[in-house]
Amino acid sequence: MVFATHQRPEGPLELKMNIALPEGDATGAKRPCIIAIHGGAWAAGNRADLNVLIRELAQSGYVAATISYRFVATDVFPAQSIDCAAAVRFLRAHAAEYGIDPDRVGAVGFSAGAHLAMLLGTGSDSDGLWAPAAAGEPSAKVNAVVAFFGPTKLNAADIPERSKPLVERLVGAEATHDGESLDARLLGASPVTYVTPDDPAMLLIQGTKDPLVPHTQATLMADAMTQAGVKGRVELILGAGHGWGGEELQRTLKITKEFFAQQLAPSK
Repeated sequence: MVFATHQRPEGPLELKMNIALPEGDATGAKRPCIIAIHGGAWAAGNRADLNVLIRELAQSGYVAATISYRFVATDVFPAQSIDCAAAVRFLRAHAAEYGIDPDRVGAVGFSAGAHLAMLLGTGSDSDGLWAPAAAGEPSAKVNAVVAFFGPTKLNAADIPERSKPLVERLVGAEATHDGESLDARLLGASPVTYVTPDDPAMLLIQGTKDPLVPHTQATLMADAMTQAGVKGRVELILGAGHGWGGEELQRTLKITKEFFAQQLAPSK
């Protein structure tokens, strides 16, 4: 399913999403929706990487979609955030078609995808992270976020040396930006910069031996959320690196679904 198109000299670039739907409900009730965003240092990865996840979410009663976004090889930030926002708006605009409750939309992401998912929770139409909304276009701000080992403050002092080129490439370190410093551009791409009291609840899951994203990135975000009064929690997995598998993966996916079930429950 194409949700956005960008014109290129070589032809249009179509961004697509894969959608998994729960089995039909005779009551016709609207379902919550979850958008899954893949990682890959904003430069690689594929929406199909999360096909298994969205099928599992659909089995739990969600409409779930995994999305593509532009990579930094040709498009620097905020192109990636703009694309994720376009996917949210697309699903809300087609809520009736897919049986979605547009007031119950969550985002889950992994690594770079977690960074983009958090921006869907902290961003707004006025901060430049998304394309300006057209008249009558739905909001791109989601109602709950789960972030697996995602960076939150891209200019933090303890960003590992091996990760610095990745975050700098995201914001176009070698490009001219009207005199704006690299540090300012990194802060402008950081979810922690945009935390406000109206943000949705977020669950951040992070390993304490992550060689790419220090676990302090999660606690920095938690500090900002606490100061703003945003609900949520951080789960630190002692000794875990940049991702995990086996029983720990199943457990963290279970708490992800439990978090979404709580935060995206129907209004009473």
